[in-house]
Amino acid sequence: MGLLLRVILLLSAVTFTAGLDFQQESRSGSSAFLRRSRIGSDPALNRVRRSVPAWLAPSAHHLRSRRSADQDSCKAVGDFESKLADNTHSCTFNDLSGSVSLAWVGDGTGVILALTTFQVPFFMIKFGQSKLYRSEDYGKSFKDVTTLINSTFIRSEFGIAIGPENSGKVILTAEVSRSLGSRLFVSEDFGENFVHRDLLFNPLTQISYNPENSSVLAVLSSNNELWLSEDFAQTWKIIYHTVCLMKWGRRNTMFYTISHNTSCNDRGSLELWRTSDYGHSNVSLTSKVYSFGLGGRFLFASVMTGMDNLREIKVSVDQGDSWNFAQLPPVDHERFYSILAANDEMVFMHVDEPGDTSCGVVYVSDDRGIVYSVSLERHLYTATGGDTDFTNVTSLRGVFITSVLAKDGSVQSVVSFDQGGEWVPLRKPPNSKCDATSKDSAECSLHIHAAYSTAMRLNVPMLPLTEPNAVGLIIAHGSVGDAISVTTPDVYVSDDGGYSWIKALTGPHHYAILDSGGLLVAVEHSAQTVDKIKFSTDEGQCWHVYTFTNEPIYFTGLASEPGARSMNVSIWGYKGSALSQSWVSITIDFRDLLTRDCGDNDYVQWLAHSDDISDPADGCILGYKEKFLRLRKDSVCYNGRDYEVTTQPTPCLCTLDDFLCDFGYYRQENSSECVEQPDLKGTVLEYCLHGREEQLRTNGYRKIPGDKCEGGTMPQREEVDLSKRCVSDLLGRDQPEEGSSRTVLVVITVIVVMLLSVAAGVIFVKKYVCGGRFLVHRYSVLQQHAEDNTADAMDDPLETNHSHNGKIEFHDDSDEDLLE
Repeated sequence: MGLLLRVILLLSAVTFTAGLDFQQESRSGSSAFLRRSRIGSDPALNRVRRSVPAWLAPSAHHLRSRRSADQDSCKAVGDFESKLADNTHSCTFNDLSGSVSLAWVGDGTGVILALTTFQVPFFMIKFGQSKLYRSEDYGKSFKDVTTLINSTFIRSEFGIAIGPENSGKVILTAEVSRSLGSRLFVSEDFGENFVHRDLLFNPLTQISYNPENSSVLAVLSSNNELWLSEDFAQTWKIIYHTVCLMKWGRRNTMFYTISHNTSCNDRGSLELWRTSDYGHSNVSLTSKVYSFGLGGRFLFASVMTGMDNLREIKVSVDQGDSWNFAQLPPVDHERFYSILAANDEMVFMHVDEPGDTSCGVVYVSDDRGIVYSVSLERHLYTATGGDTDFTNVTSLRGVFITSVLAKDGSVQSVVSFDQGGEWVPLRKPPNSKCDATSKDSAECSLHIHAAYSTAMRLNVPMLPLTEPNAVGLIIAHGSVGDAISVTTPDVYVSDDGGYSWIKALTGPHHYAILDSGGLLVAVEHSAQTVDKIKFSTDEGQCWHVYTFTNEPIYFTGLASEPGARSMNVSIWGYKGSALSQSWVSITIDFRDLLTRDCGDNDYVQWLAHSDDISDPADGCILGYKEKFLRLRKDSVCYNGRDYEVTTQPTPCLCTLDDFLCDFGYYRQENSSECVEQPDLKGTVLEYCLHGREEQLRTNGYRKIPGDKCEGGTMPQREEVDLSKRCVSDLLGRDQPEEGSSRTVLVVITVIVVMLLSVAAGVIFVKKYVCGGRFLVHRYSVLQQHAEDNTADAMDDPLETNHSHNGKIEFHDDSDEDLLE
């Protein structure tokens, strides 16, 4: 058998990931505010399909937009074979390494480092070798620079650590024979030269750069010591012993959890510290910490309540100087929280559902990160591997795609265009037919394969792909039916942020976005050798095929510079027999294919979230419209590396859709109006912040975080302090000590109230507690349907069962903590 070959792409751009104790999953037994569309049970899904909004109806508008009359982009490319043949470059790496890691050093520099690694365990000893290659022309040619690292073995789990921005800094973590320390190879000139730095400790994690000063480094050692260097690894100092987790904040701030008992195993007894001067002074922020996370301007801590091993979330917007308790349901040791997405205005938080359901509830916060609305129920999030399909469409505001777990065990895709306010199925592509999962052969929707599908080892080589500078463009694997299918997926493309889709390629492919969306490339995913690459200059509607080699290779990966601005793409693979194999990289420069730079006439105005521009309200999402200048589909031209997204925002008049339902209110099906929950009419609603009691008076609405609407309908909201009553504090938090006189008064008052309210208490318990509802919940659960309390029993844990109609059914019984 041949060597196990894989390509690891190390991108200089860092994506946001946060796992507060943040485990991942939930569905919570109660919900504060109900969505306009309830996704999560089959009847709810059917209701959504029967009441499809106008913009989800089939339309040719999106398919023909931004195309000149009587133009065919399939013919616009012309003779491309000779142009591409002159710009195809092949490199062969003559070593037996089993893996290769790629890293782009800087933006637009053309510098790529390739680290090949071969390692074989032999009893208690591992033998291995590393080779380092460097390119200065986007991978067209490589030079063997292994001598720069003295042929030292580089630890493959740490790979290549690239400095932020265009600092030119590179760190390689080496493994040396002695066990008392480790060695780094560092470069400050984009990998042209390296010097070694010996360490007095063994790194436990990859060395991290201060995002605002690339000369400042931090790392945890294998002994859980936090080490810091302020001179790019020349000298190091210990910040603190027994540090369990460290993260960089803003303005040179470091946050880290410490343990006072020399062990990180007892999570829940940790203390969260902050330093803004690299450890010269430290501030203790909060105790009883299980884990913590950062998202936008929010700092979160998952803390123990001291009651039945429950945890809850504290949030701070001033770097930990003050805290509030988030109005979210508490979780026990078998459940978790997870930050799905966050910015300076709001947070998407997943809360794991009780039991082995592998799903939970997605909550959306207010602008303080304190009060949360239920956004999506039965959100799929597996505990075994931390797999969630939650995808942020980075090129359009407010657009997110994810998966829900239906009651029949199938996995189904939903999309939100208004930052989690409403979730709906994805529109069926007009050039696709419903598959065997469909009950109705004429009515079904598109379902996107993402992290869960790859975890289940389906034939899905890539996750959905979007880029901030490729406006509205999404590429993803999917199937068309009532649920995600186990059959071989196809590639689908949306050019309008997920409103409409077309089937672009048959079968699974590796794909990349180049030239800010002006060029798409794809290589078929196959166990056999490949020799062809496909490309499109009209966002996936027409594809051309180019044979890039006369000697087919076993394909392992498609690599392009992060940021989607490059015109170069590298096809990595290997060739040879089982006993003699060599890495091969074939780089294609598409620059000469696009013979001219784009001019003003190549762009047209495009209104996001729009289907009917004659409607004055068309395109209004989160309070304003956005017009973009986008490339015509039939303009075969070069956007260029300096291309910037041009947008023209216009505020909209406020409507009820710009507001969430407040405490005690919910939206009925197919209605924008928030109505008061019948069980709570005339009831005083309250919630607790900082141990204080507050009363909320409202007419049922609060504005969606980030909504920019002006004028129009503006429901008023008023808050006043509530001095004494707070029945929502179910967890018995520690309250500030009061004076003895106040204590006596409180005791007398409590006795009197108890005597007068026995009868009322009996009625209350019968109606609200025994009936399955509480009058006031900390996390604002004010509407609950009986069917939401029931979770289907699941057998055969850790297996994926395929039903007769091809649906994926999920079964899982693991409750692994996913903070790591």
